[in-house]
Amino acid sequence: MNAPENIQFTFEGVDMVDFDPEGTRKRLMDVLIYEAARPGMLHIIFCDDDFLLDINKRYLDHHDYTDVITFDYGDEYEGASGDMFISVPMVKENAEKYDVPVGEELLRVMIHGLLHLLGYNDKEEADRQQMKAKENYYLSLLS
Repeated sequence: MNAPENIQFTFEGVDMVDFDPEGTRKRLMDVLIYEAARPGMLHIIFCDDDFLLDINKRYLDHHDYTDVITFDYGDEYEGASGDMFISVPMVKENAEKYDVPVGEELLRVMIHGLLHLLGYNDKEEADRQQMKAKENYYLSLLS
């Protein structure tokens, strides 16, 4: 199940200081292994708030800022596949708000997006609690 080359990163108008692509790929692959899921093609796009707001409006008809949006392409590709858009400023703001390192918050958001690709949902309170528990579990394992 070693396919880290299937996880690609793109930066749209933002910089990530101290970003470790290989370490990040390994951590995301570890989540897939723990979930007994096959890796597919995962494209993670780091962007700013306005870029992500535009995506949110255009494709989801939501008009609020968010930290991550995930588009699942599992029907088109084998394994956990999709595009994950992450607002770097929102991640930094949340890290400050929750008093955690930016790298930890970034990993949490990526795990959250990956869990969506694995079929987890967060529309209902019970589902949100399950996802949060999974995020915390994987953060504790991968840190």
